Amino acid sequence: MPDFTYTVRDATGKKVSGSITAENEMEAKLELRRQDYVIIAIEEKRRGAAAAFASKDLFKGKKGAPKARIRSRDLTVFTRQLSTMVAAGIPMLESLEVLAEQADDAGFRHVLNVIVSDVRSGTDLSAAMAKHPVVFKRLFVNMVKAGEASGQIDDILNRLADYAEANDRLKAEIKSAMTYPIVSITMIIGITGFLLLFIVPQFEDIFTKLGAAEDLPLPTKILLWISHFLREKAIIWVPALLLIVIGAIAYSKTGGGGYFKDWLVLKLPVLGPLFQKVAISRFARTFSTLLRSGVPILATLEIVATTAGNKVVENAVTQASQNIREGEPLASPLAKSGVFPPMVTRMISIGERSGALETLLEKISDFYDQEVKTTVQQLTSLIEPLMIGVMGFFVGGIVMAVFLPIFGMSQHMTQ
Repeated sequence: MPDFTYTVRDATGKKVSGSITAENEMEAKLELRRQDYVIIAIEEKRRGAAAAFASKDLFKGKKGAPKARIRSRDLTVFTRQLSTMVAAGIPMLESLEVLAEQADDAGFRHVLNVIVSDVRSGTDLSAAMAKHPVVFKRLFVNMVKAGEASGQIDDILNRLADYAEANDRLKAEIKSAMTYPIVSITMIIGITGFLLLFIVPQFEDIFTKLGAAEDLPLPTKILLWISHFLREKAIIWVPALLLIVIGAIAYSKTGGGGYFKDWLVLKLPVLGPLFQKVAISRFARTFSTLLRSGVPILATLEIVATTAGNKVVENAVTQASQNIREGEPLASPLAKSGVFPPMVTRMISIGERSGALETLLEKISDFYDQEVKTTVQQLTSLIEPLMIGVMGFFVGGIVMAVFLPIFGMSQHMTQ
């Protein structure tokens, strides 16, 4: 039987390292948990070529490997179909060959054919997938690797499919929440621009012909000045606007800029709470899925940080990972970060003490998935009248400013 080296925390929180002999990694973990240890890291002892094969560098992908960008929905369907076929007793290689033949996307089909070739030559599925990091992310590869180590690849693939489907539902909720305001704002900008560039100048000509151009109300003068600026100073404001947009995008790509952008997103008055709930749901579901699949907690936190989708959450998880290495519990640094609500950190703390962390993380994810759905429904009902009000303010303001002089002239004519 193979030997496994491990790093754990005992009931007092003290970090303990050692080795254990077991039939496989899953059995080793179960034995450590039976001894009331919280597993930080566990790895099989290997020598020579086997050690090189199991090294972390294998899962970074090779330079020049064929890459394909596919929709997340396609990968979700592939995972569910592979899980179903393997669970039905169809050999892995045959299942991959069938899925490669029926893949619609040419790039994805090529990737699957390469994986089929690698698996046929004796390469582990996880190692074959790791050569294509654009298609199969670290979370996917590490879960498959854990399934291979435990002999429960069909169960792991099923969890992966569940995770991917839940993630797709979450993305659909966000898309639903963002579509209406984006379309509304685009229409408001388009209508306002059209009025300022084409309609307002015609009224200015009318005012000039009637001799009222010198005695206009202040709102009308401001409106005409804005119209003149947009039409006559386009050589100034168009390049300036482009530079601001390009500069903002470039800054958001930097470490500090990305953190500031994500921090700002979380502080938005209406959408901020929604994005926070999305980040927490994604964190909890990814964390739970990886732990249930047998991935060590430090590797799990590293993957969770990179898949959080928010730099603020990523920094909090990274800091928590460093604290765990020093022997601290997970809940404490997450609570100090201020990103996670007290309910979340307390449930994580209870899960650590009771040994049911995966279960409580799954409950947190389910709760916040429902919260996201409820919040999206509330936002939809709130944003619609809000956008109508904004459109009324801009369009109504322009119309009012244009007709004020006309009302004034009508009063003079009736006197």
